[in-house]
Amino acid sequence: MAEKTDLVHVQIFGQSYAVRGGSDPSYVVRLAAYVDAQMQEVSRLPGTVDSLRIAVLAALNIADECFQAKAGAHSGESALEARAAGLVRELEAALEE
Repeated sequence: MAEKTDLVHVQIFGQSYAVRGGSDPSYVVRLAAYVDAQMQEVSRLPGTVDSLRIAVLAALNIADECFQAKAGAHSGESALEARAAGLVRELEAALEE
């Protein structure tokens, strides 16, 4: 991030956080909204009621997206194709349960 840092107040999964961001507070807000959306999605799965477990599972989903995007960039696959492939794997896993 840029050198200039300011506190940005965000909400993630019902909790308020003051985050030091760069010169673009809207970027930090977008990141927080994305993390919140991932946690909300995971929280709808059966058996995920503990907020720590939800946070860890959301972090794993985000890490998977990151790894898939990196792998796709190295293989020439677009980020959209990597995301689609990840969603297909998630759906297949859910259908097996």
